[in-house]
Amino acid sequence: MILATTKVEDFDRFLEVFSTKGAEKRKQHGSKGSTVFRDPNEDDRVWVLFDWDAEGWQNFVSDPDVPAILQEAGHKGKPQAAELGGQYDA
Repeated sequence: MILATTKVEDFDRFLEVFSTKGAEKRKQHGSKGSTVFRDPNEDDRVWVLFDWDAEGWQNFVSDPDVPAILQEAGHKGKPQAAELGGQYDA
């Protein structure tokens, strides 16, 4: 699992590209799915939980086609993966 965050210009525009062109590109790099959350304190921030391994994530972010997709989606910067702090049973 990968948890990533980014800021976007327009949430609806972001979702349109994320769920189409972005999804196709992520699938090429092994992503098995994602869940999008809106930040409750920052209107332009989204959090995404990906069913993805670290290698697939790295291949995706280094793909030369990805910057154009991020730009079309209205990202204000590069998505950042959160550092895992631990995993627990309950």
